[in-house]
Amino acid sequence: MQFGQYPAPRHTIAHLSDPHLYAGDRRIFGTVDPAPGFERALERLRAMTVPPQAIVFTGDLADLGERDAYLRLREQVEPVAADLGAEIVWVMGNHDEREVYSEVLFGEASDEPQDRVYDIAGLRIVALDTTVPGWHHGEITDAQLNWLRDVLAEPAPHGTLLAMHHPPVPLPLNEASVIIELDGQDRLAPVLAGTDVRAVLAGHLHYSTSTTFAGIPVSVASASCYTAAPATLDRYSASVDGHQAISLVHLYDEDAGGVPGAPVVHTTVPIGEAPEVAGFPSSVLEKLAPMTPAERRDLFSRKGKAARALRRQLRG
Repeated sequence: MQFGQYPAPRHTIAHLSDPHLYAGDRRIFGTVDPAPGFERALERLRAMTVPPQAIVFTGDLADLGERDAYLRLREQVEPVAADLGAEIVWVMGNHDEREVYSEVLFGEASDEPQDRVYDIAGLRIVALDTTVPGWHHGEITDAQLNWLRDVLAEPAPHGTLLAMHHPPVPLPLNEASVIIELDGQDRLAPVLAGTDVRAVLAGHLHYSTSTTFAGIPVSVASASCYTAAPATLDRYSASVDGHQAISLVHLYDEDAGGVPGAPVVHTTVPIGEAPEVAGFPSSVLEKLAPMTPAERRDLFSRKGKAARALRRQLRG
């Protein structure tokens, strides 16, 4: 059912980042329990009216890289993904440990970069490992860049998403994160320029932000555990136990809605508990479906008391 000028997206991707899970009941900074936020994130995915075809986790899956933390991660995520019919895309973060990560999540212990390629109904997702063992900043080796160049040499049917932990972005609001940013961004840019990469998905920052890199949209997902707040006059950096969120990525076909290009829409979805103040029940779709576009426009766009009264009736 198409109500507006755009058809349904070709692909829907859920983008989660930085759960920082523990094997036991530890707290981040001694105060933040990462488990409830992650559970709320998964519950939010279960409640989606259109389920995602893939769930991309852009790193820092386990805060200490513990084996049991990765097992816990699988135990929580895999049933949700199975119910949704979604493929899971894991990406390494600076808090993750390669050998344990690769053993538990992929059945092969390795200390090599964890770079992988996924095919989601013609949409290619490349998981690129930007971690440096023993350090928190990021970099991409020459060998990885050559591998990525070879992968992108052949376009995918519906283009490519590049998923990585350290985002290739300037950081004007969080100077502290510059110290542990992605090195060598100038070497990555020419590898991506002119390819079929439609967007870059990243994490690491613990807040949502967006920009372009080599002409490609970049979307950084917030964290499910705690979030970073912009620096203030009296604080060089600050983190808060609130404002957690996930992201959704909707990818449309070329010329969708009669507009040149293939839109990629990034949406930040809060996962915190909050009271609903307005809305419509899902049953309203049954009433809207038989209407003409003009009738739906009249019902929802017209100003005035009479139109507002009709809309209140739909709210139930």
